[in-house]
Amino acid sequence: MATDYKFEGWMGLDKNAIGNMQWKAYEPKPFNDDDVDIQITHSGICGSDLHTLRSGWGATDYPCVVGHEIVGRAVRVGPKAEGGIKVGDRVGVGAQSASCLQPDCEQCSNGEENHCMKPGQADTYNSKFKDGSKAYGGYANYWRGPSHFVIKVPDGLSSEAAAPMMCGGVTTYAPLKDNGAGPGKRVGIVGVGGLGHFGILWAKALGCEKITAISRNSTKKADALKMGATDFIATDEDENWDQKNAMTLDLIVCTVSSPKLPVASYLSLLGIGGRFVQVGAPEDTIPGFNVFALIFKKASFHGSKIGPPHQIAEMLKLAVDKNVQAWIQKRPMEEANQAIVDMDEGKARYRYTLINQKFAEALNT
Repeated sequence: MATDYKFEGWMGLDKNAIGNMQWKAYEPKPFNDDDVDIQITHSGICGSDLHTLRSGWGATDYPCVVGHEIVGRAVRVGPKAEGGIKVGDRVGVGAQSASCLQPDCEQCSNGEENHCMKPGQADTYNSKFKDGSKAYGGYANYWRGPSHFVIKVPDGLSSEAAAPMMCGGVTTYAPLKDNGAGPGKRVGIVGVGGLGHFGILWAKALGCEKITAISRNSTKKADALKMGATDFIATDEDENWDQKNAMTLDLIVCTVSSPKLPVASYLSLLGIGGRFVQVGAPEDTIPGFNVFALIFKKASFHGSKIGPPHQIAEMLKLAVDKNVQAWIQKRPMEEANQAIVDMDEGKARYRYTLINQKFAEALNT
């Protein structure tokens, strides 16, 4: 079945792609019976896009169309598509587009598709599907991929806010939810940026007793308090901050992607049985720490990677139920090069969403 639309997007051609992407046509994966085509109206800009465009996490498979915070309208739905998706539905896709989905895969069978390590797993860009075809992302007009990873966007949530939740949102929601964040819990969020601002919003929505925002300086303190933080630590300004706030937190989610992390000082903030979860992904190694920081307090150091489809759907529902409002700035899709340069320079407050205006206006989102 041929389509009357072309797949075109902002394409990075080499490691100097930040600010230099080119709008080009490309060939998507072959359409399977369980696939969905999405006409993209909104695409969030994620820090992962920067790392990938410059080959910061390893050699990128150029040409590459980044963007894994996709929202739009389903325009083609395969006869075996999952989730009751119909043509015309408002849907989204996050950082993962496929997994093996085999019965003998412990992760896929247990609802942890985001941790599938078998052939068939594919990221939304800079990756390949099981048939060898290339995965392209959301800085584009259309996206194609397996319906299992396509999530219906609920009424009551704007498309521009939903888009960055598809990756940035669930990257912070998952470690909070998986580690018991809720009433009575004391939570710390390291970094008040694109990821960290979501961490504060989710911690508030989940009803945490204490929410401590941790940043290098106090320039974002007022914003953090408006988002729902109850306390604020400025590590470059507050003398002996680690000692003054020792053992005051049950859970810390670190969203920082810089390798210059005072890990030992962060761990001192944990109480007995506390957990530190790293979600930011630096391009270099982070500092080591004395293992007694964990042993003496029965504390633990964890990592967390996005979230499975069912958890994304759960998160979107919470956003509607608790009226969680992402702090986003809308940018035209045609200005993607400048927007991603601004993102790299730290100007976003706190996420950019690219708007494919011709499609967004038609859908009235």
